[in-house]
This record gives sequence, C-alpha cells and structure tokens, in this order.
Amino acid sequence: MIDLRSDTLTRPTPAMRAAIAAAEVGDDVFGEDPSVRHLEEQSADLLGKEAALFVPSGTMGNQLGVRIHCGAGDEFLCEAECHILNQEQAASAQFFGVYGRPVAAEGHLLTVGHLEDKIRPDDVHYARTRMVCLENTHNRGGGRVLPFGEVEKISAWATANGLARHLDGARLFNAVVASGISAKDWAACFDTVSICFSKGLGAPVGSALVGPRDLIKQARRLRKALGGGWRQAGLLAAAASYALDNHVERLADDHANAQILADAIRQSDALKLVPALVETNIVIFEIEPRLGTAADFCKKLGVQGVGMFPFGKYRVRAVTHLDVTAEQVTQAAEILLELSE
Repeated sequence: MIDLRSDTLTRPTPAMRAAIAAAEVGDDVFGEDPSVRHLEEQSADLLGKEAALFVPSGTMGNQLGVRIHCGAGDEFLCEAECHILNQEQAASAQFFGVYGRPVAAEGHLLTVGHLEDKIRPDDVHYARTRMVCLENTHNRGGGRVLPFGEVEKISAWATANGLARHLDGARLFNAVVASGISAKDWAACFDTVSICFSKGLGAPVGSALVGPRDLIKQARRLRKALGGGWRQAGLLAAAASYALDNHVERLADDHANAQILADAIRQSDALKLVPALVETNIVIFEIEPRLGTAADFCKKLGVQGVGMFPFGKYRVRAVTHLDVTAEQVTQAAEILLELSE
C-alpha cells in the first residue's frame, strides 16, 4: 500500500529505533527523565523560547495553549477551518468554557483586516476576546504557508490590543523548509507555539508546547490534571530529539513528492487542485461527481493499492511523508490518473 492518507502514518526508522533503545530515562512527573529534559531544552532553544513541555499530542499542546491564555467566558479568534476549532472536538469549550470564534478568510489566510473589528467591547453581554490563534502550515488550506509579513502584522496588532498569540505549529517545520524562514523567526511572532513530532518529522508520538517559563509552568500543572503526566517518557522523547536532529531538512523531499501528485492532477479534466498552489506536503483536490463521492473514489484507489483520505463530499486529501518514495508517489499519480479517466 502506498499510503498517502496522512503524515501521521510514519514508522520509526531503524536509526530512530536505535535512539529509542539507547534512551536514558527516569520519571518525568518527578522531573527526572533526562531524555525528556533534553528534548524540552532542545525545542525551546530551536524556537527561541524560555521553556518547553513535552506532551502526548498536538491537540493537548494546543489546548494547553488555549487554557493558559484564556479562562471561562473568554474567546479566541481563529480561522474558520483551522484544526484547533474543527478537529479537536471543541475541547476548549468542553473542558475550559472557552469559545473559539471562527473568522472566515479566502484561502484560509487571515489578515489584520479580517480581525481588527472582531474584538468584543467591554460589555456584560459578550465574551472577553483574549487571544488570536493561527495555524502554520494550514491543514485544510492544503498545507499553505502563512505569509510571514502578514503574520508579523497580526502579531503586532494583537500585542497592541492586549491579545495573546498562539500558533498551532503542528507542521511548522514544513513551513520552515518551504519558506526558508527559521523556526525561531516564526515563533518570535507568538507567545506560545505547539509543534508536532509525529507528523512529517516521523517520530511515533508527541508534541511540545513552547513559550515563556511561567506559562509553561502553568501548562505542566494543567497537563497533569488532563492525564498527561507520563513517567519514563524518555523513550518517546529520544525519538523526537532524533527527528529534530535528522528529519527537518528532508521535509523538502516530501514537498517535491507532493509536486509529482499536483502535476498529475493538473493533467486531468476530472480533477482540480484546491488550492491550486501546492507549497508543502499536502495535496487537496476535488473530483467530478461522475467519479462518485470522495469516499467512493478513495475506496477505488485503495483497491489499486493507494491510500488517500476523503476530505469532503467531492474533496480528497493526499499527504506525502517519510515512508513514501518518489517512485511510489509517481506510481500513485499514475493510478490516480487512470481512475479519473
């Protein structure tokens, strides 16, 4: 199976497995796991922040980010199709009484113009607007890299208006490789950033929340309350550290492989890229109704040995990653074209 459903499907490489086996461990709840401490210091340094917290998932990293900036009755502003709002089970509302307020933007790319009239007045009828959350790269936006200049403008606007700034950076390193802008420069625009090790970087489990030391201390306490206080987590931290050391630059290969798919889709009258520009490792396309629904089409692909993900009634997502080669992606593209005839 050439599995392009998600970049979360990667398996540890032999070298990563060796790093896991060799990891020095301790009890992380007691702060005694040296491999976890190393990963947290490594992550904080890479993003230019004071501290970091290793967490089981990107969802937990994002939700901790929401809670340390917002309380019950507060709201945060975010793009209407972002992950934190649509694919995290409304966790901020479930657990914290915090409302995620969607702001629609063409191409899923927010600007200051979309946000500047969205701050609620100080009135007993309204939620308190406390934070702006961005997602980079944007999953449902087809892996788009946010325009750095606009991110800087949003950051400055938020700061001037007393709003916290959080980045869902699950695929931040894809943005780093595609843009040439360092992780530290991207992170400088935000108070807190969640990064994921188990997507394109290829680690089996884990994310990190980075930010100021006092906020990360709050997040550590909250992580425990949410059941995230793990023990000998250094086995997993060692994999994440290995990924940071060895799997960032190779993301360019995934981006190149995504272009193979994009070029094939452009050759078919029955397929349409959405968006037309493919910048990183996510390719989203629409199929003509005559080919059936996206779910039907993905089933046909599966029979031919290609895994893709239905992303809407007539919309399909394919994601390139560490476990698929250029040759495999080329083969998948050929099958895609055959089924779209």
